[in-house]
Amino acid sequence: MELILIRHPRPLVPAGICYGSSDVAVADEELAAVHAPLQPMLAELPPGTPLFSSPLQRCAALARLLSPCPVFDARLAEMDFGGWELRGWDEIGRDDVDAWAGDLLHYRPGGGETVLEVAQRVAGALAAIRACGAERAVVVCHAGTIRLLQAMADGTPFEHAALAAAATPNRIGYGAVVRLHPGAMPA
Repeated sequence: MELILIRHPRPLVPAGICYGSSDVAVADEELAAVHAPLQPMLAELPPGTPLFSSPLQRCAALARLLSPCPVFDARLAEMDFGGWELRGWDEIGRDDVDAWAGDLLHYRPGGGETVLEVAQRVAGALAAIRACGAERAVVVCHAGTIRLLQAMADGTPFEHAALAAAATPNRIGYGAVVRLHPGAMPA
């Protein structure tokens, strides 16, 4: 199965703010700026290509523009950073950030989710997407979710994939498209 992963548009959050699972909005102009360039690619997809999306509004708004019937799956949401949510990264204690960096798989940033928990739920979403039986699917989600899906694509053992995704710097731009081709996706 080919997966076409699309990162959501830039949300209405100031730079330097931690906003993982927070349900933040997207400005109309940001939504339009991401939507327009996607049209040629999406027009080439067969009719009925399923579209899955995180239910957070920064993804859901784009998903509704791209498909008349997107499937919303909470397992595709970004990591829950607990008490770090909507705080400036510079307000979060250096000791806390260092503790997370020291145990990427099991530490609960801000008391939220561990990377391993996020990986487990994303793996569940991936299994559901595969179960739809389509040749390809579009997924509108978050940079962290995309990095996890990329790390899982080649069949890397689960914990190794989660660690690889957590250790990979985010270089996925807003509105970016990442294609995972069938050869990279084990059955």
